[in-house]
Amino acid sequence: MASGQQPHIGEAVVDWRPRPWPQPVSLKGEFCNVVPLAVAHASGLHAAYSSGSDRDWTYMPYECPGTIAETQAWIESLIAGDCFFAIEDKSSGAPLGIASYIRIDPGNGTIEVAHINFAEPLQRTRLGTEAVYLLLAHAFDDLGYRRCEWKCDSLNARSRRAALRYGFSFEGIFRQAVIYKGRNRDTSWYAMIDKDWPVLKRAFETWLAPSNFDAAGRQLSDLGVLTKAALGSL
Repeated sequence: MASGQQPHIGEAVVDWRPRPWPQPVSLKGEFCNVVPLAVAHASGLHAAYSSGSDRDWTYMPYECPGTIAETQAWIESLIAGDCFFAIEDKSSGAPLGIASYIRIDPGNGTIEVAHINFAEPLQRTRLGTEAVYLLLAHAFDDLGYRRCEWKCDSLNARSRRAALRYGFSFEGIFRQAVIYKGRNRDTSWYAMIDKDWPVLKRAFETWLAPSNFDAAGRQLSDLGVLTKAALGSL
């Protein structure tokens, strides 16, 4: 380096403090509630998952529990580690899926939304999209995290589409990152940061608004189009 030349360094992060660890809170939405996952959800989740296909579990690190007792044991194993939530239909109270925060790093302000496991009645619905919105809003607005990640098997086309639809940006592939179910996983990484969130939040709220749906419940504007435009405005 030439005498007097300054090295390139990152921008200063002023007055940074480690962020709070997420607590087992309940997040209330218009269509769903995202509540701490508990063994009491076993019967309802067993019923919800029974209506789906084994293909829904292809890219999960576990198989679909076959009985209520197995569902209880599965839930116990999940909540013993990371911060897991059940997604409940607000009108019926029935649990229709799960989600979690994992890879929580308060010191650096990073967190991952993971284990998105929607039963058939929750897939492709406003409830499911609102659940993801509530988790993102809690991470950024309430807890003040700087970065939220989404990761999936690079062969999981449905999860990759969902990440882009929700406004996550593709960051690359970690080759041979994981072995699960006796097979290799190349992991696709996606993320959004706090600078992205205000415009993405408005895109979610525009999509979720009643005015975005016709009398038959069909969307008028696609969320993927809204989030892409929002990121393009930055």
